[in-house]
Amino acid sequence: MQLNSIDHFQSRKDPRTTFLQHGADISSLHPVLRMGREGITYDLADVTYFANSVHPHAKGEIGKSKRSEAAETKAHTPITVIITNQSVVTGGFLEETIDAYLAGDDVFSKQFLTSIYITSISCVRSTTIDKTALNYLDEIGVDQLYLDAGVFRKAPSHVVTIRISSQKALQPGPYTALVLGTTIHFLDTYRLYIDHYRDFITGSYPINDGLDTYAPLQSMDSRTWAPRIPVPSRIHFWNDPRPLAGKRVAIKDLFDVKGLQTSAGSQAWIDTHPIVNSTAPAIQRLIDLGAVLVGKYKMAQFAASASPWDWVDAQHPFNPRGDGYLTCAGSSSGGGCSIAAYAWLDHAIGTDTGSSMRRPAAVSGTYGNRPSQGMMSLEGAVPLSWAGDTIGVFGRDPLSWSQFAKSWYGSEPELHQNTSITGLPPLSLPKTHAFPSRILYPDEYFPMPNPAAQDLLTSTLFKLATLFNMTIAHFNLSATITDAAIFPDTSDNWDRLANNTILLTTWPQYHDVAQPLISAWADQHDRSFPPVDPGFRSLWTNLDSNVTNAENYEAAVQSRAESIEWFEREILRFDEDTCSEALLVCDAGTGGLPSFRESRLNEGPNATSLSSYPDGAVIPCVTLCALFGCADFTIPLGQVPYASPVTMVTEQWPVVFNLIARRGCDFMLFDLVERMAEEGIIAEVKTGRTAY
Repeated sequence: MQLNSIDHFQSRKDPRTTFLQHGADISSLHPVLRMGREGITYDLADVTYFANSVHPHAKGEIGKSKRSEAAETKAHTPITVIITNQSVVTGGFLEETIDAYLAGDDVFSKQFLTSIYITSISCVRSTTIDKTALNYLDEIGVDQLYLDAGVFRKAPSHVVTIRISSQKALQPGPYTALVLGTTIHFLDTYRLYIDHYRDFITGSYPINDGLDTYAPLQSMDSRTWAPRIPVPSRIHFWNDPRPLAGKRVAIKDLFDVKGLQTSAGSQAWIDTHPIVNSTAPAIQRLIDLGAVLVGKYKMAQFAASASPWDWVDAQHPFNPRGDGYLTCAGSSSGGGCSIAAYAWLDHAIGTDTGSSMRRPAAVSGTYGNRPSQGMMSLEGAVPLSWAGDTIGVFGRDPLSWSQFAKSWYGSEPELHQNTSITGLPPLSLPKTHAFPSRILYPDEYFPMPNPAAQDLLTSTLFKLATLFNMTIAHFNLSATITDAAIFPDTSDNWDRLANNTILLTTWPQYHDVAQPLISAWADQHDRSFPPVDPGFRSLWTNLDSNVTNAENYEAAVQSRAESIEWFEREILRFDEDTCSEALLVCDAGTGGLPSFRESRLNEGPNATSLSSYPDGAVIPCVTLCALFGCADFTIPLGQVPYASPVTMVTEQWPVVFNLIARRGCDFMLFDLVERMAEEGIIAEVKTGRTAY
């Protein structure tokens, strides 16, 4: 016969003596409880959790209840924190709250209802709990109820009170409680997801030291050779007003994060560089806006454009789309593929110098961008090109992607790159309320080799032009650039653009990466050369200092500024109302054909290596904004079938297109993306094998 809830709670001894008796202690229920230097790991209903016991979130003193005796116990138990704004806590309120927790979070589960702690957002000690609440808690099998001694004016007999003594406020949701005699510690608790596609270097979590320090999670799944990634409960952030509160974000491993090793994709770099004690300003801004960094993802060594088969120090990330053997493309490869793989991950941050955001977005069927040159500081990031690197964000849902990016970039120039770095005029981000009147269609890049992909593009452009009353203007961009008077001292525009690109990438990397690494490695390893990927070994040992030097680099920065000025005067002109008078449509380089992580699978007419481009073009279309500083967004359109040489069945390949606007018109492009989503022209993509 079920006990009346009040009698039930009254019949219990003090919780300090009942954890083991009532089965609330994790260590007694789950022999897989693992204690480590950084915390504890345990399983609940086949889900693995990690609790940070080094820096508890909060600490409190347990009040002594009637007819109880103090006990010196040590026990860990799952616990749920509920915060009320009501003067009377009822069963209906508790049921509604717990149902919302279960429905709205992937970390919380019924197992966290072993113990419940109820507090209030009010500092006035006037809250009470009624009989219906105690009945409900009894019905769902709550083993121990705690009430905040500071807000409940009267607790029922033998319902234990806690007086929180720490300064950091508890947030609602799941924790792990550590009871040490009369003291209870609330430990931040994370669900551990296995990185099945091996897109990450490591998982990470904030250690809660008050200094925004992160720690790597020292946890691997031996069965899948994959790291475990810790994710916090979304419930903790439900009351957080910051625009990126609770967003789970993966970071490219060339950004410094305080407490984490920066690898830049190189074991030699790890061996010669300590764990950093500061965070890159662009990443710190994410933290300040409420985002949580759940880990660092794999990247091509030193942000190079290495093909999957050229990776040496790490295995190339796996793409979840199609047959599982598609490429993840450019240096931000782990970012695009992790967003395509995991619903528990919201966004990933990467860099784009040549195409390292947009191509991973293209092959994974996700949203990704190269922002306007100068949009965000690259301080605290291993450079490829001081003047050419940019920072972008991956996402699955066009609305949340746009809103995340706009919040992160901000409308003020506080984190814009200094003009002394870019060699360009200060970046202006005009607030416009209209959209361009023309779509520029470069005929030399179209149609795509895959007719089904071209049909998707044609249909989308028609919808776009109809919605915004745009006209589609056909022209040949390559010929326009060839015939233009861009530079005052040469008419060979393409040769100059190519030389600028080489100098803008090789000199900064040689100065900031190669020379320090070569020197440090030689000091530590008997004057030997560091083990780096073959492309860098060849480049760094054969560098011509008469060509690649500071003087020629500065000349290339100035020359690029001239080319950007021409591009913004002749191709994507400024418009007072729309920012960019026109948009340029582009193909990210796939042609609607699959591209594989194995070199030989890209041979033949039904696949692409991504480095190819149409005969009538001089460069891949995806390279344009690397030359001209513009904003370039990769936008998924749909998917097309392909015959997989791996699974031997028909699979689906994502199809994207790129929209390009002049430098400084990023917010207009994001607004355009939101309108397209609202009108159903584009949509959220799924995770896993197919994007739609």
